[in-house]
Order: sequence, then structure tokens, then C-alpha cells
Amino acid sequence: MPVRFGNFVLDQGTRQLRRDGQERRIGAKAFGLLELLLSQRPNVVTKERIRDRIWPDTFVAGSTLATVVAELRSALDEDPSQPQFLRTVHGVGYAFCGEARDSGPVRSAGPDVTPTYRLVLEDHEVALRPGENVLGRVEEGAAWIESPTVSRRHARILIQGGQAILEDLASKNGTFLRGQRISAPALLRDGDVIRLGRVGMTLHVVGAGQATRTDEDG
Repeated sequence: MPVRFGNFVLDQGTRQLRRDGQERRIGAKAFGLLELLLSQRPNVVTKERIRDRIWPDTFVAGSTLATVVAELRSALDEDPSQPQFLRTVHGVGYAFCGEARDSGPVRSAGPDVTPTYRLVLEDHEVALRPGENVLGRVEEGAAWIESPTVSRRHARILIQGGQAILEDLASKNGTFLRGQRISAPALLRDGDVIRLGRVGMTLHVVGAGQATRTDEDG
């Protein structure tokens, strides 16, 4: 779902950053950094978490991250001394500090049907609520998953606009969808198999017809 802030739109579907309808070309790392900061807004994202997300399993120098930040600021026409969108928290990391909102079309399951989403694990089933559902070893999460291979805030499922979107939260052992490790938010479908570390689960969509399916699924 595209996210609008100021005169900009970040479209994760087309992998484009646009200002007033015109594309601003940025590298994959800068795009990934903006995705991450928007998804965690207004919270601060540490430099360590950014490196784990953007450069998984790779050592990078501090100057490399600074170069990506500078590229992103240039694309956003931002003065570091008077940030509108990208705030530096010295010694810690970065945060998105502007106003942002989802701007994609809402997809409806029909006038009389409201879709519900459930995660089926090995020994129990979890109902997912609209908005953010954090998965991991955290008390306030949607599902407590006790496993040494699962991080405290391992992943999240965002229920919004008739869609369910899976996102890894810089976990140590990875989040997998249909057998592939994900590095960016991914649209979920009824019956999808998800794995956090070594823990598997299945998503079921109830009463929504094909609300989370795309045209290519037939």
C-alpha cells in the first residue's frame, strides 16, 4: 500500500519514490531504509537494526550507512539541520519524524462479509486483529512463540484495507513465506505457510472470499 508524506509517495508495489507524481530515483538500500523507518514511525530504529535489515549477514562500516542516509536525504530535498522527515538520534540511529498516511485503495470483501484472519500454529490458533499484529516472544504481541529461534519482536502481520501483509522485524533467524526468506513486506494469501526461525504456522482467511488473493492466483 503506498504511503504519502508531504509531497512524496512511497509505493512499495512499484518500488518507486515519487514527488508530485515524478519519480525520484534512489538505490535499493536507500529505498529499503525509507521503508523501514516509515514502518516503525515514529520510533527510533537503531543503527544495528538498520544494518541487519539492509545488509543481512554482512559487515558494513559506519560510513556506508551514512552514505545511504545522505542519498535518501538528497532525494527528499532535506536539510539535515532542519529535518522534515528523517531525524538523526545521535549515537543511536534514525527515525521518521514527519506525518505519513497510507494512501492506497481499500479493497472490500463485500457489503455483508467482513474478512477475519487466523494463524494456526502446532498447538493453538490465534485470531489476528485489524492493524499491527506482532509475533515473537513479547507479552503484548498477537502470538507468544516460545522458541530459541524466534526473536522478541520477530515479525508482524498488518491487517489493513482488506489485505494481510507480512513483514520481518530484523529478526536474527529470519521470516520465511512459502519457503523463501523475505526482506521486504509481502502480501499474504489464504493458506500461506509462514515460518519464524524454525516455527511454522499457516494463515487462514475466513469469510472473505478471495480478499487477499491477487489476479495472478486465478
